[in-house]
Amino acid sequence: MKVLDSQNIRRIFIRSTNWIGDAVLTTPAMGRVRAAFPHAEIVVAANPMVAELLRYHPDCDRLLVYDKRGVHHGLGGLLRFCGEIRKERFDLAILFQNAIEAAIMTTLAGIPQRAGYTTDCRGFLLTHRVRGWRRARRFHHTDYYLNMLAGLGLQGGSGRLQLRCSEEELAWAKERLPDDTWVAINPGATYGSAKRWFPERFAVVADSIAEEFSLRILIVGGPNEGSIAEEVTANMRKQPLNLAGKTSVRQLMALLSQCRLLVTNDSGPMHVAAAFGVPIVAIFGSTDHTTTSPLAPSCRIVRKATECAPCLRTECPTDHRCMTAVSAADVLGAARSLLRG
Repeated sequence: MKVLDSQNIRRIFIRSTNWIGDAVLTTPAMGRVRAAFPHAEIVVAANPMVAELLRYHPDCDRLLVYDKRGVHHGLGGLLRFCGEIRKERFDLAILFQNAIEAAIMTTLAGIPQRAGYTTDCRGFLLTHRVRGWRRARRFHHTDYYLNMLAGLGLQGGSGRLQLRCSEEELAWAKERLPDDTWVAINPGATYGSAKRWFPERFAVVADSIAEEFSLRILIVGGPNEGSIAEEVTANMRKQPLNLAGKTSVRQLMALLSQCRLLVTNDSGPMHVAAAFGVPIVAIFGSTDHTTTSPLAPSCRIVRKATECAPCLRTECPTDHRCMTAVSAADVLGAARSLLRG
């Protein structure tokens, strides 16, 4: 493999992933880039939502927003963004995103060193290639990104997930959650319905936690998950604080950082909470818990082995047995074990 010319690297361009959860899982790799190049400027290009997530991140000096649904739509938008990058005169591009578009972008921008996995037939566009590493089930996705950097000869960093909120954001969250009696429920999952446990069972767990531990319930979710949260609320005896679909990414981060516990599907908010060290009960069905489990200090995975899981499908083509098999008692038992500590 061609060795990086690390002596002349002063400005680094990182192309982030496009999903919140995946972006959180790249933060240990971002820490390794910082450790390898402590004096370089690190600039991360991301879509608007991921850019919000990474604002104030200690291993990101600056963000470039790549908005494919807005100002950078279509081929013209891509070429315009490439022109913007070219003006920055970066020395090195590190591609966490696997798509060929990331390699095209950095090639057209004239970045002299372009490093990443040889996925999506893009190896010919990279100056420093790491052979596509299959995400074998025994490896966590954080290792997928760290392995790519190791293939480039980069080592170091803490290996921990990391996100950061501002003092103003934390003050906003504390106004809404003024004490430590809050448990968050996240009943949605953006990837698809196959990852979602049932709203009525979330409601049973939420009511039981509230009554047994004298705690209050916060329901969270993304912009298109309001109806799922309303279904949970409608099935509850206790009145929760339902902020699903009503917060920005930054506000959601701040709220989760203040919670005693998160009960959740495999989702972006799950990884956000893990980055803040929040105890987590994570319900897995169609996805693989060995590769995307939350890296939280205190965590319980709730799943049932079925012959068809993990299938990694967005929608279940049969009877959703991987989720049907998970009872409210299973999830409540996991929550009790963490709350009693």
